[in-house]
Amino acid sequence: MNTPIQQSQALLELRAFIDNIPAMLWSATPAGAVDYCNRPWLDFTSMTADQAQGWGWATAIYPEDCDGLIECWRSCLASGTPLNMEARMRRFDGAYRWFLFRANPVQDESGRILRWFGTNIDIEDRKRREEVLQAAELSWRQIIDNIPGYVHTTSAMGEVEFHNRQTQEYFGKTKEELKEWGRNDIVHPDDLPRVIEAWRKSIETGQNYETEHRARRADGVYRWFQARGRAVRNADDEITAWYWLLTDIEDLKRAEQKLQQNEENLRTILDAIRQAVVVLAADGTTLYANQVLLEITGRTIEEVKNNTFLQLATHPDDAARLQIERQSGLSRGTPFDLEVRLLHKNREYRWFSIRYNPVRDEHGHVSRWYVTGTDIDDQKKTEERLRNENLILREEIDRTSMFEEIVGASKPMSRVLKQVEKVAPSDSTVLILGETGTGKELIARALHRRSKRASRAFVQVNCAAIPQSLIASELFGHERGAFTGALQRRVGRFEAADGGTLFLDEVGELPMDTQISLLRVLQEREFERVGSNRPIPVNIRVIAATNRDLTAAVAAGTFRQDLFYRLNVFPIAIPPLRERAEDIPMLVEYFVGRFAKSSGKSIRHIGQHTLEMLTKYCWPGNIRELQNIVERAVILTETDTFFIDENWLKAASTESSGPKGRLSVLADRELEMIEAALAESDGRISGPTGAAAKLGIPRQTLETKIRRLGIDRYRHKRPDSV
Repeated sequence: MNTPIQQSQALLELRAFIDNIPAMLWSATPAGAVDYCNRPWLDFTSMTADQAQGWGWATAIYPEDCDGLIECWRSCLASGTPLNMEARMRRFDGAYRWFLFRANPVQDESGRILRWFGTNIDIEDRKRREEVLQAAELSWRQIIDNIPGYVHTTSAMGEVEFHNRQTQEYFGKTKEELKEWGRNDIVHPDDLPRVIEAWRKSIETGQNYETEHRARRADGVYRWFQARGRAVRNADDEITAWYWLLTDIEDLKRAEQKLQQNEENLRTILDAIRQAVVVLAADGTTLYANQVLLEITGRTIEEVKNNTFLQLATHPDDAARLQIERQSGLSRGTPFDLEVRLLHKNREYRWFSIRYNPVRDEHGHVSRWYVTGTDIDDQKKTEERLRNENLILREEIDRTSMFEEIVGASKPMSRVLKQVEKVAPSDSTVLILGETGTGKELIARALHRRSKRASRAFVQVNCAAIPQSLIASELFGHERGAFTGALQRRVGRFEAADGGTLFLDEVGELPMDTQISLLRVLQEREFERVGSNRPIPVNIRVIAATNRDLTAAVAAGTFRQDLFYRLNVFPIAIPPLRERAEDIPMLVEYFVGRFAKSSGKSIRHIGQHTLEMLTKYCWPGNIRELQNIVERAVILTETDTFFIDENWLKAASTESSGPKGRLSVLADRELEMIEAALAESDGRISGPTGAAAKLGIPRQTLETKIRRLGIDRYRHKRPDSV
């Protein structure tokens, strides 16, 4: 006899076995209250043992199934009969699955129920298969009985075994009568020998059966049918049955006869109309061409039907496009249009609009293509003339509106705009010089809009805003793995601007190694991505801008002289705002109108005192500073009159009296020294007695300063000087 310790150990082992068995087990008291659920049951429902105790398990049952399950369970408790019911139970993730709930009572010798033991069996997959099979069976029966055709099956030897409802109703025969179809009057007597022979041949050879014959309807009328038979084979490739389908094609037969009757009339009509017409097969093969097309091309019908006709008759520049678009349209099966130039019989190419229209059969498949060609050469020439006229008109409009964002009518600005208008149509490299805030980007965009690249990209790069370690990758792109962090290939700004304009703002900030790469692009019109040695050709126009003295940078060795020459093909010096004070009223009016509109304010007047203050101020920050002050004032203005706080300009003047103010004084002193040197040298710059020698600086440096300061050196020339 086992000791209590051994019994306890046995119970623990039994409990461990029950908790690890791959089945959901539970037990209940004679009254039906659950007192134990094994671990798989608790894991499935994500309930604790306490939550499942008693009748708590019911919360895991699908609401629509719960009442029925509880009622069935109570009935079993009352009668002592086993529980056997299907219901859905909630899984730990909230999904419900079908289960078979089973429970059996354990009774003592007197028949008294001591406990109930139950299992929950997952039958979700079985339920779904049953539903699918039931739905499929019903669906197939409905399809077979209602299919617009007459279906029957036979054994491997051809004995009829089944007819669908449509077949019995159409022919007015019973199943037994239909089995004797070869001995009654269902098949037309003239067609019966041919049908029986084809039937026997298919049965003997296993080949698919297909023929057309007449069959008698229930009212005694014979109609044409298409009969198809397909063999069913087992895994050993043995024929086990035949499936047969009869399709009523009487209307199709009549339509074919009518089509044949009308075909000749249609050909006559097509030849009579004054438009080129071609009939194609579904695959695009030419079946017919009317007389008009033959007269236009000077070809025979045999030549038109030849596969090389399109290639020979189409303009070489249109041939590849025609082939691609034509094949694409034919494959789609929907109407489409093409415009191509075709060779006229007088050996001149003329534009034609070609329209493809599909014709479909009763099954919806394309059976024919009707193609019409309309001569639109005169229309094309008219459109080209109008396009040229519109281009001239647009250029005129652009000429008057190209500078809509560049406000100013002063002489310095007029001189700049004339330079822009002259150089914009060319591909020459432009170097824009000017202080910060003078609008160098606007000038660059105006150059792009007036160029022949206006329809392509305008890509801007601020060279000063990009870390030197990344500037090469930003400009030229990089290959995957070119450096740490290069996880994928990247297209640089040069590649993105291909065909358009690349604006290099603050070009004076480029590091020396990037200057070398930039020089190569300008010279050879190609570059290499970082991490690659494959040259990439590029077609771009470069516009550069800087607020630095590049001549001084060249002298200091921080900017390459050869790159400076490449960039300085056509320099444009933008005057600072202090040198175009007469533009300030116009600029103020422009900015006030723009900011007032965006802020929803109505400002009709500009105070005279405000305008005088703005005009007298030196504007070290140029137009950008003026724009910011106007925007601030518009935000604070509460009336219809614009004004500014005088202290704003005083504070700005105090700031400018620092290093920037001292630079302004130096610039004024520089202007005086250059003017004096030019006067002494009669306006001559180079040579031993020229102004450059007197100032002790290179000639190129002096010329740059003269342009930047807007000095007219010719006014210092004497009439008799050379």
